[in-house]
Amino acid sequence: MKQIDGSVTAVPGIKASGVQAGIKIKDKKEVALIVAEKPVAAAGVFTINRAKAAPIYVCQEHLKDGIAQAIVANSGNANACTGEGGMVDAYNMAKITADELGIDEKLVLVASTGVIGKRLPMDKIEAAIKLAAKSLSSDGGHDAALAIMTTDLAPKEIAVEIEVASSPFGKGGQGEFPVKIGGVAKGSGMIRPHLATMLAFLTTDVNIAPELLQTALRDAVDKSFNMMTVDGDMSTNDTVLILATGMAGNPKITAKNSAYHQFCAGLDYVTLELAKMIAKDGEGATKLIKVVVKGAKNFEDAEKAARAVAESNLVKTAIFGMDANWGRIVCALGYSGAEFELSDVDVWMNDLQLVKAGVDAGFSEERAKEIFKLDELSIILDLHAGDAEATIWTCDFSCDYVKINAAYRT
Repeated sequence: MKQIDGSVTAVPGIKASGVQAGIKIKDKKEVALIVAEKPVAAAGVFTINRAKAAPIYVCQEHLKDGIAQAIVANSGNANACTGEGGMVDAYNMAKITADELGIDEKLVLVASTGVIGKRLPMDKIEAAIKLAAKSLSSDGGHDAALAIMTTDLAPKEIAVEIEVASSPFGKGGQGEFPVKIGGVAKGSGMIRPHLATMLAFLTTDVNIAPELLQTALRDAVDKSFNMMTVDGDMSTNDTVLILATGMAGNPKITAKNSAYHQFCAGLDYVTLELAKMIAKDGEGATKLIKVVVKGAKNFEDAEKAARAVAESNLVKTAIFGMDANWGRIVCALGYSGAEFELSDVDVWMNDLQLVKAGVDAGFSEERAKEIFKLDELSIILDLHAGDAEATIWTCDFSCDYVKINAAYRT
């Protein structure tokens, strides 16, 4: 696997654009368009929040046959909690896009992110979609990444090239086929596992059956976006979509064979890297934090424990304050629901042991200060209760998180 330049448009047969719309911020790109040359295999994963935004229902309807051709997305307005009118607007976004591209509106997937509770300014949306359709380019992925940002400080983009086998057993036939996978994402606040105020759009040229593409995406999301958290708030608009053009020329993947697993490894890498970018860019964040729980009785316990520590506001503020207050870590572990004996627990921050057998390890505060100066750090908990392990990605909480969210709507 190697990382390559570009993002969604690094994949052959994909064009994209991002244009200004005047939805919330006058001079910001706010409408993105990603288009395949023809109808292709497609899949999606969405929020489990019961207050789902209108675009999610449109996507779920249009993905029933596992085929799509375009993704249109706007920032600045979530089109969530907007009633029947919001549904009409979401379907109209698909229709306007389809009309501009000359395709069936059922081939268009829709996504939105931004302020909840307000109707879309459809006059501005329509004008922007028409401009986006005229601006499509084979190097427009970066503009699309910019257009879906809200409080993000930086666009999130990645592209890789992998190889997939030409035969079910990874040998014989014509050797291996190069396959590209690209992605863009947005997310900074209201980020919680089971997706978040987060959009991620992926493209690939692998030739794969739609049902297996859906399975691969679901599994990749479970290992990446669902294993990160910024602030514990679950959004109404979480959407991850993927288009697979089939242009790599590999024999169509129709079973979980060697080629499928090679593709999944690449997809897992792309989604995890995007998830880490989101966690690192958490609203007001100064550090990316990796919480690892090992030695748990089972994976469920490991995940519970890691999630409790990663979502603890007290842990996150202590890290921002450069305070190695391990009591907050152990406290979060204690209410996580994971089974363990306190006298068995060890806690580390990078290579510095804070807790040994459930009590203070007598660590160097000076060494802790050195670790806190790093942009990334790890909290490692060993429960010594089994062999299971889980990792959650998160960030610290700074004063800026409060400032950003106190004035988000205005």
